[in-house]
Amino acid sequence: MIRKLEDFLTNWKHESDSTLKILHTLTDESLHQKVYEEGRTLGQIAWHIVVTIDEMIGKTGLQFIATPHDAVQPKTVNEMVEAYKESSDAMVQAIKEQWTDETLLEEKDMYGQMWPIALVLQVLTFHQTHHRGQLTILMRQAGLEVPGMYGPSKEEWLAFGGEAPE
Repeated sequence: MIRKLEDFLTNWKHESDSTLKILHTLTDESLHQKVYEEGRTLGQIAWHIVVTIDEMIGKTGLQFIATPHDAVQPKTVNEMVEAYKESSDAMVQAIKEQWTDETLLEEKDMYGQMWPIALVLQVLTFHQTHHRGQLTILMRQAGLEVPGMYGPSKEEWLAFGGEAPE
């Protein structure tokens, strides 16, 4: 639960760093990986994470410059990484400058419902985490190593001489 801006900012730092770890592991070739023919590609899901910062937080009235939610997906991982980093950093800076702990209680129209800004921030975080999970499956299918986010991944366990839990 987010009760103070610092709660979100501390959590977002870990979550955005985890997203960057995932994005940095992708390759340009892997961006085309799909689970099934009609499904989204790894690149489409990754780009969705990037542009959701503008799409969701933009509805709160926070003034910041982020990659627009309708921006065309770039062809390279490096462009996605830069777009995510710039959007995330701009959002964090704007929150520090424009919001107070009391702002978290303000309600905004989100998708036809009234949500307190604290909930918007929580949903943004959960949304990103949800899609990172999808990315890790596609990364495995594409033959990429998956970095750990809430503890070591299989490859990280093996790298420091341990055995990955079953």
